[in-house]
Amino acid sequence: MPECGAPGPSTIECRQIADLLSDYLDGSLPKDTRELLEWHIEGCAPCVAFVKTYRGTITAATKLRDVEIPAELKQRLLAVLRNQRASHPSGA
Repeated sequence: MPECGAPGPSTIECRQIADLLSDYLDGSLPKDTRELLEWHIEGCAPCVAFVKTYRGTITAATKLRDVEIPAELKQRLLAVLRNQRASHPSGA
């Protein structure tokens, strides 16, 4: 089993796991990338924990039910978001 950060057939860093995890879990990664990611995770305890937490979050989120929020709260949230967007335009 490789150690985290140990060089292998090709390397992948822990921070890349987070970027690739969604595609990995939905099965859309290319085979070579998937195998490299699995090789890394196999020997990296922090990444194992991260993957387990990520999967747990997905499982929990799928069990949530839709809840209608009060109209007043919705309007207040939209106002906050609009103000944030106005004060922090994209590209700034």
